[in-house]
Amino acid sequence: MPESTRTTGIAATPGPMSDADLLAQTAIAVREAGAVLRERFGDVVRYRTREELMDALAANDDAALDVLRPRLTQLRPNARLVEDELAGGALPPGEWWVLDPAEGNVNHLHALPEWAVTATLVRDNQPVLTAVHLPLTGETYTARVGAGAHLDGRPLHVSPTTDLGLSLVATSQARPDEDEDVVRRVGASITAMLFDALVVRTSVPATLHLLNMAAGRIDAFWQFAGARADLLPGALLVTEAGGRISDAEGRPWTPQSASFLAAAPGIHTEAVTTLSR
Repeated sequence: MPESTRTTGIAATPGPMSDADLLAQTAIAVREAGAVLRERFGDVVRYRTREELMDALAANDDAALDVLRPRLTQLRPNARLVEDELAGGALPPGEWWVLDPAEGNVNHLHALPEWAVTATLVRDNQPVLTAVHLPLTGETYTARVGAGAHLDGRPLHVSPTTDLGLSLVATSQARPDEDEDVVRRVGASITAMLFDALVVRTSVPATLHLLNMAAGRIDAFWQFAGARADLLPGALLVTEAGGRISDAEGRPWTPQSASFLAAAPGIHTEAVTTLSR
């Protein structure tokens, strides 16, 4: 397959540790990786070429992965690691760790605070648990299928809003080198939401918007294209916090979908109508 993976075992079979205990240990792992990135955070990292930028991004990724790889391998020896945060689509059967070791890496390099460390366990293409750590605030968001979403142990719930016109909504910009059709669709969708929503936020990374959605701070988030590592952690958090997930046309979302929409239940249909114009 074209993505970058690391195999830590032959078969992907559940171990004796419960998913609840596994989530607790995963949260420890992302906090440890986050501490490493926090030590690297400070002044703006200057770069003059695309190559220098990519080297700086890779240095942050590698620093966090040096912590995450051994910790997660110890927790789940038969799971495999997906380390390419730009990869999308379905995974082969079994258990996979989908990681974004420095979600919002460009923000980190620019001395901006919006970045995180994420680790999500996917079992037969279904996310079963996720942990997202924000090193600068010390917050850790967690979710497990059927057990709800939490911020440092406190339950999270999406917004009860029922009016898109009174809603704060958000999207992430198209990534560099994105297909022109996707870029134009992003622009058109922002324009449509500017007419229908109260406030529109546009920034990266996607995960932080979805954390805010799960916590009820914003009311909807949408994105076109996107990668597993961008969307799986937040999708599980939002779902477990009571939100609705679909593609932009209202159909069931999968990692193969060409668009993504997370919304409070009371405005989901209205958001689909706006994005479909």
